[in-house]
Amino acid sequence: MRLVALLAVCVGFCGLPGRAGAEPTAATFCNGLKSAVASEVSGAEAAFVRSYQLATEESKLPDGLSTTAFVYDDALAVIALVACGDVTAARSIGNALSRATQVDRSFSDGRIRNAYRAGPVGGGPPNLPGWWDNHAQLWAEDPAQDGTSTGNVAWAALALLTLHEATGDAQYLHDAGRLVDWIIASTSCGDNGFCGGYHGYDPDQIRLTWSSTEHNVDVGAASRWLYRLTHDQRYADVDRQSQLLVGKAFQNDHFLLGTKPDASLADDRLLALDVQLWPWMARTDAPAAWRRALGFAEAHLAVDGGFDFNGDRDGVWVEGTAQAALAYRITGDFRAVDRLLGSLVSDQTASGLLNATRKPQLTTGLSIDPTSSVPDFLYFRRPHLGATAWAVLAATGWNPFTGQKVN
Repeated sequence: MRLVALLAVCVGFCGLPGRAGAEPTAATFCNGLKSAVASEVSGAEAAFVRSYQLATEESKLPDGLSTTAFVYDDALAVIALVACGDVTAARSIGNALSRATQVDRSFSDGRIRNAYRAGPVGGGPPNLPGWWDNHAQLWAEDPAQDGTSTGNVAWAALALLTLHEATGDAQYLHDAGRLVDWIIASTSCGDNGFCGGYHGYDPDQIRLTWSSTEHNVDVGAASRWLYRLTHDQRYADVDRQSQLLVGKAFQNDHFLLGTKPDASLADDRLLALDVQLWPWMARTDAPAAWRRALGFAEAHLAVDGGFDFNGDRDGVWVEGTAQAALAYRITGDFRAVDRLLGSLVSDQTASGLLNATRKPQLTTGLSIDPTSSVPDFLYFRRPHLGATAWAVLAATGWNPFTGQKVN
């Protein structure tokens, strides 16, 4: 009986040979993720999952987060749930992403928004997040959430491609292609790859003219995957174009954030952990020199117990620390993997989700409004879907950019 129970626990996330203790960590994070999303997707054919839950000391979430399911977080949750073997829950969220590509309240070009209202999705356009503003006596929305970030579109495509390969459902493949086709048609920036997307309220949104290294990594990963499945030359061309920006951003031992709105390279003093990891994690043919960025991250972004988001090193960014654990798994440094995963166990909350930070708040040096230069984008210590999904990916050894487990 005990053997049967252990085998049942291992379905979907065991099988890391010679790694004593790795399986229980994977089970811990997988079970936490599945428990946290169960109530929001149970019985729903299509549903978005709220990105954040109440912190211990909170009585309510801020208005801008109370109903918000960020597409990036939900896409990660789809991939992580597949890695855990829970394809049913993954499909519920994936169906919501698919629905969003097919019908929108204002646009018919195949874009997906940065966020949607958490909960079941009906047959019409998925609702966007919002709240009643008592002071202004109106329904309020966030212009960044209503907008469309190129990287988020690519992550939605990666989630749908993951589901297509897990289920064989051709609709997911079709919708992933539709998303990348939108990127091609709407965000191309020539030698600077693909620009940032669109920002603002419907219907007159602002086109973002800067390019993000991170976004172009995401676009390249989704387009390579599509090319592998469809052999459509357009997607190979997209991959090459996205890599123009990524290659330009590499500065001997680290990556810049991308370009400014005027197409000049970003300030070298602005650092971000994910930008140092994702370019070489995302492709097996990445230049060997790109892995120097991991050493750069260790020298400039590491803190006690993990990694910070940026170079001010003011605390542990849980999501990024999980990303680093997966990066170390790719390089074969399993001692570092175990150290980081062990530290992440302490971040898991009663809900099953991991907190976004260990300190009350964490700076990023970035702006909430992508048209602004005010560094007001902060992470707070509250349970976070995206951080939990990355912990699952690191513990299971699942590379979200390729849909394959790390050998």
